[in-house]
Amino acid sequence: MRFGIMTMQWGALVPPGLSALQMATYIARFDHADLARRLHAQGFDPIELGGDMPLFLPQTLAPAAIAALARLKEETGVTYTVHLPLWSVEPSTPLAPVREGSVRALIDTVQATRSLEPEVYVLHATGSLAGEFYRMGLPDMAQAMVLRQFQARAGESIRTLLAETGIPSRQLAIETVEFPFDLTLELANRLDLSMCLDTGHVLVGFSGPVGLFEALDRCLPRLSEIHLHDGPWQGPEHQIHYFQDHQPLGAGDLDVARLLDTLSAAHFAGPVILELRVEQALASLEVIRSLRPGALA
Repeated sequence: MRFGIMTMQWGALVPPGLSALQMATYIARFDHADLARRLHAQGFDPIELGGDMPLFLPQTLAPAAIAALARLKEETGVTYTVHLPLWSVEPSTPLAPVREGSVRALIDTVQATRSLEPEVYVLHATGSLAGEFYRMGLPDMAQAMVLRQFQARAGESIRTLLAETGIPSRQLAIETVEFPFDLTLELANRLDLSMCLDTGHVLVGFSGPVGLFEALDRCLPRLSEIHLHDGPWQGPEHQIHYFQDHQPLGAGDLDVARLLDTLSAAHFAGPVILELRVEQALASLEVIRSLRPGALA
């Protein structure tokens, strides 16, 4: 299996202990390709590029940075995936101007990175507004109607994204986020998209009353990427456990051995991205090595 990591590493993006002047200098000189090189040198491949990084580091997906990332790929053979923007983006909102701006941000990120030939583009098809309505506690019928509206608007946004960028629909993987798993998978089936299974999100209840291995089994025919991290299982009461995901393997309730065995039996060859800090990711690889050393071969 191929275990990668994200460039959204806060310790690298915002180093502690810098003065205001030092921070300004650091930001101005930040080198996205250098960060990717250091992550790859620690054994991670693919590298998932963060579409939200230009919010604070505008040069991270500028043409010069993309050219440097391309040279790194040619030199080392590293591969890339891209997590499309999610901060300030809501492609499922019923408010058309916000939705249209969100789609433009997604399209711009695809166009900026497409020369890198990313293996997968990962998308939160629904954003924080949809999540807010999901947890609002509306009567069942009203909630079902509202969430269907968010799903429909997400579908419109994705159709526009695919049409304007020309990327194959299966290159776009929608992630299990704070939205019903059934509606997310239904959207993927309807538009012939891929799925990104986020283990921690499902465990802590973001995707509703669905077990991790049920979710895995149901999305496996469309599975193109996994976001791997641990967290506490939601339990039969289906309570969402906020801020308890993104834990290293072994710190939560994820049955790592069963997950690896299931993926191996299915001959899954897609990226497995550790959505963790570097030190947590390295420790998690040691957990994998202790359980299933062949997975790291």
